[in-house]
Amino acid sequence: MKNLLLILLLANILYFVWGMLADDSPQPGVAIVDEAQLGPPLEVTTNTSADVAASVGAVLGSGEPSALSAVVGRSCVTIGPFRDSNDADAALMQYAGEDMRTNLRSAQGTIFIGHWVMIRDVGDRATGNEMLETLRNGGLADAYLVPTEEGGLDVSLGLFGELEGAEKIELQAKSLDLPASISPRSKEASVYFVDIALPPGKGAGAIVEKYGESKVLLRDAATCP
Repeated sequence: MKNLLLILLLANILYFVWGMLADDSPQPGVAIVDEAQLGPPLEVTTNTSADVAASVGAVLGSGEPSALSAVVGRSCVTIGPFRDSNDADAALMQYAGEDMRTNLRSAQGTIFIGHWVMIRDVGDRATGNEMLETLRNGGLADAYLVPTEEGGLDVSLGLFGELEGAEKIELQAKSLDLPASISPRSKEASVYFVDIALPPGKGAGAIVEKYGESKVLLRDAATCP
């Protein structure tokens, strides 16, 4: 036991002597650097470009709209025209349910009905009836005579929503040596628009994807309804 105590005492003495003789060192996390090692001072330049300042202001909402509006979002969009008010109401309710301000507007507009296949300027009813007989024998039994505003007659071969269907009937009539042609058909009717105010930073990409570019108008603040 006495030998163990002597060994511990000797160890403490040696540790104390080592601490007295050891060199001081910097504390952990502290770097001692000579100022000459830092190199030349940094030169800071100020960018005074007006275009850059305007662009930054637009992003922060304090300047004019810039090209970055496509990224950070427009002020509002208009979806339409809708031919059916129920479709417009559905769009209105969807985006209102997403906590966006919405507005429904109606207006008179020209809407496309379809592609009308016709034989124009038949001349008289007897000639028209002969054409109808030829068409029916050729497999086009739905043809009928249509009086014109000028008092003449046309032969209607049908109204088609898709151009491909109209072209098929046109070629079939021409194969019977009848001068059929296609013309777009439209009418004046009530149409509906939905205006949506976009929250700051929100774009209209999802709206365009759903309704298509032809039906979505991107607006800046000055043109929002």
